Amino acid sequence: MSVVELTNENFEDAVANNDFVIVDFWAPWCGPCRTFAPVFEKVARDFDDIVFAKVNTEDQSAIAMHFQIRSIPTLMIFREQTIIYAQPGALPEGHFRQLIGKAQELDMAEVRRQVAEQNAKA
Repeated sequence: MSVVELTNENFEDAVANNDFVIVDFWAPWCGPCRTFAPVFEKVARDFDDIVFAKVNTEDQSAIAMHFQIRSIPTLMIFREQTIIYAQPGALPEGHFRQLIGKAQELDMAEVRRQVAEQNAKA
């Protein structure tokens, strides 16, 4: 699948209308972001059932602020509108693929139960 550029106008729809979305928060001036971009795009071609998206933090600062992005690149994975991963740093291809595999294996009913439990405690 090709990589989608997310903006203030389409971010919410992308996450709400797709069960699995991986977002790369980046900026044009960021060296590690430019290094990670080809890896992100290569891996995206191998997963037709996942939306791979990029947010340019310079152009879409409201999204970056909303998610409190402090370092780039930052990867964020949404499954069924729930953030299951959010970490800064570029990943080597092998680690990125392993991360996706682990994200695919998650029991989302269990994740939702744990989130509800944490929210009840808060």
